Amino acid sequence: MNPEAYFAYLAVCLVAIIVPGPTNTLIVANGMRHGTKAGLLNVAGTQAGLALMLAIAGFGLTSVVETAGHWFEWIKLLGAAYLIWVGWQMIRASGRIDNSPTARKPRGGFFMQGLLVCLGNPKQLLFFGALLPQFIDPAADHAMQIAILGVTALSLAALCDGAYALASGRIGRALSERVVRTITRVSGGMLIGGGLWLAFSRAK
Repeated sequence: MNPEAYFAYLAVCLVAIIVPGPTNTLIVANGMRHGTKAGLLNVAGTQAGLALMLAIAGFGLTSVVETAGHWFEWIKLLGAAYLIWVGWQMIRASGRIDNSPTARKPRGGFFMQGLLVCLGNPKQLLFFGALLPQFIDPAADHAMQIAILGVTALSLAALCDGAYALASGRIGRALSERVVRTITRVSGGMLIGGGLWLAFSRAK
């Protein structure tokens, strides 16, 4: 892959993953109440769910690249617009974190709980469906590119979520509404900037 495109993807992906969301909240809540092992099992479950979503997005994208032809550039522009919309929604978010509902010990185990929470958030599938096309060169081996981008996303998510699990006690106390709101708004602004950059780079 083009190194510049890869590092741009790395930055956008990191911004999206680091923002506290349903899976992060789940990991922190269970880590605080049930210990680090519970949080790490949640991480394993969310990794399985994310891998499945990336596989679905990648398989669909492979078909699109093969059939869309010149329309693929318009698909990229629509994806960039969606990223801008996601960033705007992040800026408008309240930053409220509610740990109590997710802190209960699940019947199916912490791995299954993480898997179901991840799969129950279809926004992730939409997000990666919009993000991945921005960094795919249709002239190159798109299957290999999708594999690289997918493994990168999984690795970043594992590192970020693992950090939440290992330090859930401290992070849980630090996740005040003001802190979360600030992180979310800054990240949302960066995502909007990235979406605009992608859109204008396609328009050149």
